[in-house]
Amino acid sequence: MKIEFNIDKGKRIRIADIQFKGNTTVKDRTLRKKMKETARISRIFKKSKLIREKFEEDKQHIESYYNTIGFRDARVNNDSIWRDKKGRVMIQLDINEGSRYYFRNVIWTGNTIYETKFLNQVLGIERGDVYNQELLDTRLQFSQDGRDISSLYLDNGYLFFRVDPMETAIDGDSIDLELRIYEGPQATIDRVTIKGNDRTHEHVIRRELFTRPGDKFSRSDIIRSQRQIVNLGYFDPEKLSIDTPVNPERGTVDIVYTLAEKPSDQLELSAGYQPASIYNSGGVIGTLGVTFNNFSLRNLPNKESWNPLPQGDGQRFSIRGQTAGDRFQSYNATFTEPWLGGKKPNSLTIAGFYNRYASGFVGDISYRKLDIIQGTLGFGTRLKIPDDNFIFRADLDIQTLRLNNWQGFIDDAGRNVLQGIYHNYNLALTIARNSINDPIFPKTGSLFSLKMQATPPYSFFRDKDYYNTDDVQKLYGLAEYIKWRFDAEWYTTVVGKLVLKTQAKVGLLGRWSDKTNLSPFERFELGGDGLNNQNFGLNGRDIISLRGYDVSDIMTPYPGGAGVFSKYTVELRYPISTNPSSTIFVTAFAQGGNAWARIRDYNPFDVRRSAGLGLRVFLPMFGTLGFDYGFGFDKPDLISNGAKWTEFGRFNIVLGFKPD
Repeated sequence: MKIEFNIDKGKRIRIADIQFKGNTTVKDRTLRKKMKETARISRIFKKSKLIREKFEEDKQHIESYYNTIGFRDARVNNDSIWRDKKGRVMIQLDINEGSRYYFRNVIWTGNTIYETKFLNQVLGIERGDVYNQELLDTRLQFSQDGRDISSLYLDNGYLFFRVDPMETAIDGDSIDLELRIYEGPQATIDRVTIKGNDRTHEHVIRRELFTRPGDKFSRSDIIRSQRQIVNLGYFDPEKLSIDTPVNPERGTVDIVYTLAEKPSDQLELSAGYQPASIYNSGGVIGTLGVTFNNFSLRNLPNKESWNPLPQGDGQRFSIRGQTAGDRFQSYNATFTEPWLGGKKPNSLTIAGFYNRYASGFVGDISYRKLDIIQGTLGFGTRLKIPDDNFIFRADLDIQTLRLNNWQGFIDDAGRNVLQGIYHNYNLALTIARNSINDPIFPKTGSLFSLKMQATPPYSFFRDKDYYNTDDVQKLYGLAEYIKWRFDAEWYTTVVGKLVLKTQAKVGLLGRWSDKTNLSPFERFELGGDGLNNQNFGLNGRDIISLRGYDVSDIMTPYPGGAGVFSKYTVELRYPISTNPSSTIFVTAFAQGGNAWARIRDYNPFDVRRSAGLGLRVFLPMFGTLGFDYGFGFDKPDLISNGAKWTEFGRFNIVLGFKPD
C-alpha cells in the first residue's frame, strides 16, 4: 500500500503587535525587548513568528527582568492571542507587577575563614538597595568578573563550599536575609590528566598548567590553565573541556583536561604586483613561506614523527622567501624554543634575514641597490612579580646595511644617505603583560607592551668636533639612537558576542646626546595597509598601518621617515564563525593617528581621523586574511580641491599577518 500526504503550509503568520496590560512601572517597549524570540513585524533583526515553547520562555524572561528591579512577586497572569482583520497575530499579556522590595538586614552564619565585614565588601549589597535576585545569585556564585563569594572560597581550596540564602523576614517592602555558609575541608589536587593530544607531546601542555598534583584546589588556576592551553594555538577552544571528579572521603579532586587538536601550521603562497616607485621599477613579486608552530627539533631523526616535519614539542620554525628577480629578494628563517631547558618558561629565539632591493641596470648611472643583513638572538622569560602575566624579553640585533646610490634615508638636517656600509648594533628590552583569553578572537583581557631599543652611546666617548662634518658615512657608519614603543590594547565583551577593542600605539625615536643628529635609520612610516610597504619596501623603518590613508597622505613632509608617531583605535567586532578551522568576524572601526619629525613637535591630539568597516578570516594554514574600507576625514589637499567623497576612501587587503 502506498500512502501520499499532500501538505499545504499556507502563508507564514506573523505577529502584528504585542500589547501589555497592568504594567505601570515598566514601559511596553522595554518589555518587548526582553522577549528574545517573540517579536512583532516592526522589530529589526528579529523574525516575527509565534512558537509556543519560545513564547513561554519569553514570559519567564519578563518575570526575571521584574525580579532584577525589585518586583520579586511580578507575574504574567495570562495571555490572549487572536487574529486581526488581516489575519496577523495579536498578543496581549496581563502583568501583575506587585510591590517593589528592598534589602534590609544581611546576616552571615557559618563563616570561620573570612570575617563578616570582608564578606559584606565582596557581596556589595547595602541596606536599602533594590531587591535583585539575579544580582544576589551572581555575587554568591560564579560572577563573570570573579567578584563572588564562591570564587573566594574555591580559589582557596574549599571545593565543598556551599552558601544557602534564606529569607528570614519580610516586613512591608523590606527583606531580611540569612546567608548560611558550609565551608567544608580544603580539597587537594590528586591527579591531573590530559586527553586528546594526538600530536602534541604531553609535557608541552603540562608545563603550561597552573594545576599540579598536591596543590590546593583553585578555580582561578583552572581558568588560567585553560587560557594558557588556548593560547598555545594547537587545540580547538570550542572543544576543550575540564572535568573535576571529586573524592569526598579523601578530600581530593582530580582534574581532567580533554583536548582536540587543530591544524596550527601556516603556508604562505602568493603573487602580487608592486607599482613603480622611488625604490623599484615595479613588477610581479612571488612569495613562498611556511611556519611550523608545533615543531620538534629533537625528533628530526625520528621519521615517524614527520608530518610533514617533526611535530609535538611546541617549538616554532619558519622559513620564507620572496623574490622579484634581481630587483628584489628577501629570505628569512626563525627558530624559537619557548621552554629552554624544559623546566622554566624561558624562550630562546634565533633568527636571520637577508633583503636585497635594486633598480636600473648594473653599470648604469641610475642603478640603485640596498642590501640588509641581520641576525637576532632573543631571550624571554615569564615574571612572577607583579603577577605571572608579565613577560620580559631581550633581543640582540646585528644589522648591516649596504647602500649603492640608494634613496630614502634622510637625516633631520636634510642630508641624503646614499652610499656606504652602515652598522646597526642594538639591544631591545621589552616588558609586557598579556591577559588576553584567545589569540584569534579575544573577548576579554588586555595587552600592554613597553619596548626600548638602543645602540651603544658612541657619542658619550667622542668629542663634539667629531660630528662637525658632512660625511654621512662617518656620521652614521655606526648608527646611534634610543627608541621607545608603547602599545596597549583592551578587549571587552559589550553584549552577547559583540566585542569592543580599544588600542593605543606610540613610538619615539631619540638621541643619546645633542652631539648627534636624529638617526636616518629606525624611523616610523605611518599610513596605508601596513602590507605593501612592509613586504616590498623594507628600509629599516617601523611600518604602521592607518586605514583610510595612503602613506603619501601623512609621510610627504617626512621622506626619510618620522621620528614620532601615535595611533588610536576603537573597534567593534562581531563573530560570524568561531570555528578554529575558519574564524570569521566583521569589524566597524574608528581610527586616528599622525606622525611628526621630532619629539618636540609631538601633539597627541593632532590626529588624522578615519572610520570604516572590515572583515577578517583566520585560516590556520594561511593566517589572517581580510580587507578594510576606511574613509579618511582629514585630507587637506582633497578638501581644498573640492574632491568627490569617494576619493577620501581607501580599500586595504590583509594577507597572512596582522598589520602593526
